[in-house]
Amino acid sequence: MDLVLGVDAGGTASRAVLATRDGTVVGRGSAGPGNPTAAGPAAARSIGAAVREALGEHDPASVRSGVAGIAGAGIMADPGIAAAFTAEWGQCGLTCRVTVVGDAVTAFAAGTSAPSGAVLIAGTGAVAARIDDWRVSRTADGLGWLLGDEGSGMWLGLQAVRSIARAWSGPTVDAGLAATIAGQAGVTSCDELVRWAGRQQPAAFAALAPLVCAGAMAGDALAERLTAEAADRLVATLAELGPPPGPVVLAGSLLTRTTAVRTAVLATLAGSVATARDPAVGAAWLALRQITDQEETARLHQRMLV
Repeated sequence: MDLVLGVDAGGTASRAVLATRDGTVVGRGSAGPGNPTAAGPAAARSIGAAVREALGEHDPASVRSGVAGIAGAGIMADPGIAAAFTAEWGQCGLTCRVTVVGDAVTAFAAGTSAPSGAVLIAGTGAVAARIDDWRVSRTADGLGWLLGDEGSGMWLGLQAVRSIARAWSGPTVDAGLAATIAGQAGVTSCDELVRWAGRQQPAAFAALAPLVCAGAMAGDALAERLTAEAADRLVATLAELGPPPGPVVLAGSLLTRTTAVRTAVLATLAGSVATARDPAVGAAWLALRQITDQEETARLHQRMLV
């Protein structure tokens, strides 16, 4: 039985999907962070663990094609990183070529079968990419939390903490989002909040984004302001790419789930807009494209991702 492999790997987790030639998913796996820019060679080990779980009892030699969408894929030009991935594919028992692309490509494929367009991703980080014939031709933002990722989950959580700290003038924090985040952080004063923030890894701020989104849905004024600003920044990032050559695909948790950020972005965008499904399945579909004719490929997209 011929199989294909799809991988979606980012700064939070790595996920792998194994599918048959007719698009049926027969295996799934997940593991730790798979962004080699952040995790180095350890990213290859995480992705390998997800692949082995997806393979299960299937013969790795039956995998005819593989595509891995990896955040930070540009670092694959580093010989050490490339060697780590090559070694990992071999340790998984794979004998086929695994094509590594940016995660923007697999996110785009998870939303449309069109070869060209644009994708706007807002999850832990944020980036917009123009796609031309299944290749990234231009990007905007995606600069990491310190220099960019405006409108992302990281940005949203960090802006919430900053706003709360600046507004915390008395012995108790305001109700609503401020109280919720103070409770999440386990702090009872502004000084404690400042010390808490200084001890956190960046991912801790991204973990606050769902609280901000929930607050906006509940009518909290601060949360509404922050989510509206996040949407404005994301739309501005997308606009940097110019008019897209095809549909716009929204991807990442802030834009695929029911959030105030997604609602505001959709209200602003014109033209054809699609929502990404599972990027790991999108990667598997791209792998199928390499061994399937064009007409069958379009039919498989309908089956796997609609």
